[in-house]
Amino acid sequence: MVKVLIVDDAKFMRTLIRKALEEAGFEVVGEAENGDQAIEILKNTDPDVVTLDIVMPDKNGIEVLREMLKIKPNLNVIIVSAMGQTDIITEALSVGAKDYVIKPFQPQVVVDVIKRVLGI
Repeated sequence: MVKVLIVDDAKFMRTLIRKALEEAGFEVVGEAENGDQAIEILKNTDPDVVTLDIVMPDKNGIEVLREMLKIKPNLNVIIVSAMGQTDIITEALSVGAKDYVIKPFQPQVVVDVIKRVLGI
């Protein structure tokens, strides 16, 4: 079973992503509303994939991405970002994110991107 960690400061977005993932048969191993929570959950779980929001309070997604990849260098991270943030998405991909999803999106898009990244 594919294990996913969802990181987004908006509860409705975490809920939307969780519902789509669970309907696709994935296991959500945690939800984080900020970068520090995300790092703690990552240390205590072993997700196959992380969906990571870019714009969050305290730490932005790029900082969180760098920290996550120090802990788990081969981690599959998918950036979830709003339209108009192409520079940040490009930076995230160069840092090590595997793919991205642009908000707003249909929930199935997240499932499809995860499957593509994992090759399933």
